[in-house]
Amino acid sequence: MSQEESDNPCGAAPAGGALPSAEPAQWVHWFRSVAPYLHLHHGRTFVISFSGEVVADPRRLNRLVMDLSLMAAVGIRLVVVPGAKPQIEELMALRHIEGRSYKGLRITDTDVMACVKEACGHVRFEVEAAFSQGLPNTPMQHSHMRVVSGNFVTAKPIGVVDGVDYRLTGVVRKVDAEAINEQLARGNIVLVSPFGFSPTGEAFNMTTKEVATAIACALKADKLIISGPRDGVTHQGRVERELAREDVERRLAQNLFSEEDAFDLACAVRALKAGVERVHILPCRMDGAMLLELFTHEGVGTMVAEDDMHAMREATIEDVGGLLKLLEIYEADGTLVKRPREKLEREIQHFTVLEHDGIIYGSAALYPYPEAKMGEMAAVTVHPSHQGSGDGDRLLRRIEQRARAMGLKRIFVLTTRTAHWFLKRGFTAADVSSLPMEKQKLYNWNRRSLIFIKDL
Repeated sequence: MSQEESDNPCGAAPAGGALPSAEPAQWVHWFRSVAPYLHLHHGRTFVISFSGEVVADPRRLNRLVMDLSLMAAVGIRLVVVPGAKPQIEELMALRHIEGRSYKGLRITDTDVMACVKEACGHVRFEVEAAFSQGLPNTPMQHSHMRVVSGNFVTAKPIGVVDGVDYRLTGVVRKVDAEAINEQLARGNIVLVSPFGFSPTGEAFNMTTKEVATAIACALKADKLIISGPRDGVTHQGRVERELAREDVERRLAQNLFSEEDAFDLACAVRALKAGVERVHILPCRMDGAMLLELFTHEGVGTMVAEDDMHAMREATIEDVGGLLKLLEIYEADGTLVKRPREKLEREIQHFTVLEHDGIIYGSAALYPYPEAKMGEMAAVTVHPSHQGSGDGDRLLRRIEQRARAMGLKRIFVLTTRTAHWFLKRGFTAADVSSLPMEKQKLYNWNRRSLIFIKDL
């Protein structure tokens, strides 16, 4: 049946996404730990908006472009929508143009539109220049990033709202998704400015987030990423790492978010309803924020998804590869006895898995012994980067539920290293004679695992 294993082992290799140290073995482990995210994101389409403050700081812009180039190099299809708000305001101040807004949106007259055109042109020039660099000893060395811009977005005027005429401020009428996809298929990065033209050729100023959201919806992108000056969506001074769409809509209806967060979350809800899988709200001032969000479990901003991202479910044959990667962490240090792929495939129906954003990070198995009214809980593991958040307890509760549903009266575990964990959760020490007869015959006397039993 199962092998003798322990729950929630400690002392395994460092968490995926941790920065590599000078030790070659640790660096190799770090690089390998990123592999699941590389596979997950390869070939996916990401629409990314970032604020004009990034463009105004050459160092921040260069670092962001290096990260975007790296993402493109590993097969991520990128649509980039840079903002130009500070550049527009700087030009307006130089020309002594007084700005007006209503409900958070700039009212764009002809004088302001002249500033918008000039500022967006400047931003486009700076972003294209940053993508064109190939400096030695930087992530841009050997890079050949092609950036394509065009009239991919058709606009229409907002019109008059509450008696206020927004003039040349507009919203997206249509996105030429086919043309954008053609450029992405050729390996190009698509750069879209936050303004558009009407069918009559009239230009309209639009918000960066509005344009990015509309493009993400039209493409049914895998991710919409909004990078701005805040750390993410906050509640009581703390960043909320993950939010489900229904919860966001409920709280938006109750006006429980700040004005800035509410705008971003309204974009997120719109994108998710249109078929975008994930929306990420990130701090633009943090160096490497996008890489940390996309290639580590913890992330650095707020992710909004259709459902709760931490899913617990019964395993299927498609999970064998992910389970093998998880279990081998603890097989390598002797915490678990090695389980060959063939054995795992035969026993996959016994497993429950914890999954986050498509990656398996926790597991537990239940092997029933109906004649003894007992079940063995085995392979209870949580990835090192996820430990400390109660996932081991969640797995234990699920195994107990499954055991009761089978009519079992007790569960037992065999462990060599984490006896205290089980004792704290109602297990009591036992000996080999307490096990079902079939399990007694399989007991490994060389390993001498401790035995613990819990009544259900």
